[in-house]
Amino acid sequence: MPYDYSKLYGLIAEKCGTQATFAQKIGLSERSISLKLNGKIGWKQSEIAKACDVLGISAENIPAYFFKL
Repeated sequence: MPYDYSKLYGLIAEKCGTQATFAQKIGLSERSISLKLNGKIGWKQSEIAKACDVLGISAENIPAYFFKL
C-alpha cells in the first residue's frame, strides 16, 4: 500500500527549497530521498527522526507526513 508524501513534499520545498538540500541536511543522498518519496524504499525510524528535526515536525504530526495512505 503506497503512502502519500504530498504534504511532506510541500514542507521540504518550504523549509529546504530542494530535495537535494533536504537530503544533505539529513545525511542521505538525493537519490535515496527520491526513492523514499516515490515509495520505492521505506523510511527508517532514525531517518524520520532526522527529517522531523530539520523540518520542524512534531511527534504528533508524524503520521500525517509519513504514514498517510
